[in-house]
Amino acid sequence: MTIDRSPDQPFLVLDTISKSFPGVAALTQVSLSVAPGEVLALIGENGAGKSTLMKILGGVLAPSSGRIRIDGVDYPRLSVEQSQAAGIAFVHQELNVFDNLDAAANIFLGRELRSGPLGLVDTRAMRDAAEPLLRRIGASFSPDAPVARLSLAERQLLEIAKALSIDARVVIMDEPTSSLTIKETGVLLRVIGELKAAGIAVIYISHRLGEVQECAERVVVLRDGRVAGQLTGNQIEHEAMIRLMIGRDLKALYTPPAHPVGDVVLSIRDVANDAHPNARASIEVRAGEILGVAGLVGAGRTELAETIFGITPIRHGSVWLDGRPLDTSSPCAVIAAGLYLIPEDRKRTGLVLESSICENISMADLGTLSRAGMVSSRAMDARAEQQRRALGIKTADIWRKAAELSGGNQQKVVLGKWLSMRPRMVIFDEPTRGIDVGAKAEIYLLMRGLADAGVGVMMISSDMEEVIGVSDRIIVMREGAVSGTLERPDFSEHNVLQLAVGAN
Repeated sequence: MTIDRSPDQPFLVLDTISKSFPGVAALTQVSLSVAPGEVLALIGENGAGKSTLMKILGGVLAPSSGRIRIDGVDYPRLSVEQSQAAGIAFVHQELNVFDNLDAAANIFLGRELRSGPLGLVDTRAMRDAAEPLLRRIGASFSPDAPVARLSLAERQLLEIAKALSIDARVVIMDEPTSSLTIKETGVLLRVIGELKAAGIAVIYISHRLGEVQECAERVVVLRDGRVAGQLTGNQIEHEAMIRLMIGRDLKALYTPPAHPVGDVVLSIRDVANDAHPNARASIEVRAGEILGVAGLVGAGRTELAETIFGITPIRHGSVWLDGRPLDTSSPCAVIAAGLYLIPEDRKRTGLVLESSICENISMADLGTLSRAGMVSSRAMDARAEQQRRALGIKTADIWRKAAELSGGNQQKVVLGKWLSMRPRMVIFDEPTRGIDVGAKAEIYLLMRGLADAGVGVMMISSDMEEVIGVSDRIIVMREGAVSGTLERPDFSEHNVLQLAVGAN
């Protein structure tokens, strides 16, 4: 049999793929194809079927009907081994790295390089092979770096290096820039260009539509498990993609405050922590405003939030809430005062994934839900159901595990936990990472509603469109300190970056 590897002909075809789970049709008659060297973007809201389709392509799930064609050969389903043998590599949104290994060992996990008569793992050979892969993607860490010490952004780059280490014909990137800086994102887009030039196809899954416009030659949009449409060339523009994704036009990001800005809710005065012991950060958040906090990864934004929340100690300075000193000796003390943190990584630090929606929403306030020292299941159910309805959490069962929800609905569960406790101040750290545009809009409205109700709102974000489009005022951090403040008339990507990098 002759295999057609023409660069103009698709080597991978998903033909009328459907997938049903008990009571749910996840995919219905989905067809798409990929040609060598093509950059195909796959977009859609959370729950649209993107992950299910990619699991079928990776051999993790079998389709209920349809077929997969690779190099002209039809398969009713792929096994994981067949998928890998066909040159299908994944960069997963949920990072599959092991903290107890170094970077090189993670890259070659399951494909370890061995030597000698006993076939022992050759650590030096793996590190030597990993070095050019890490340099290719602009990673600053070395092959022998312990993964436990890598930041979230560095772990994302490690996932990309792992995919490139396979002799791939198509690399599937699922939200690959969700934890990357602007500079790191630029490096990734350059790597995609190099893959394309080498004849390697890329399926690019992202909620950051600006990146899709920049790198994709063709866009396939999923909505409710079906192909809602396809865009090519000049058709790939922001409004057209959103319209296909959610079936309607989306309003502008910015909603102005309903009331004039009020008194200072949170005052951070010359605060230093272990991450930047010699820096001093001073910030004020007022009632009625959304204060955006911008800066490069490593600027100290998350570290400052964790210090305010009592996770790490204050080495210098003080924090005041509503004009009174805030006890930051522990998160429990901070929570008792009414200051809450929506963490950067909801799966690791915002949720207990194996617990139910109900348990997650209730766990931070069990004292209020208890009678005579016993937690009331009726009170827990009532609170969870109230938050499910108020936040539009898409689930019919509040006892469903948090792990089974989409990213947007998981974030709403984290929000529901805190909003049920009458917050005075809420810090949102990367509030929409890995969330679709529809869910983003809902979270922005929730943030604005909190601010309009007089709650202090601080939003840390690496998404430039988000920080400019949602904030009433922006402070920019660099090396643990505030390098400048911008009012709305001065908002621009250029001005934010100038302050972030310390340019004159």
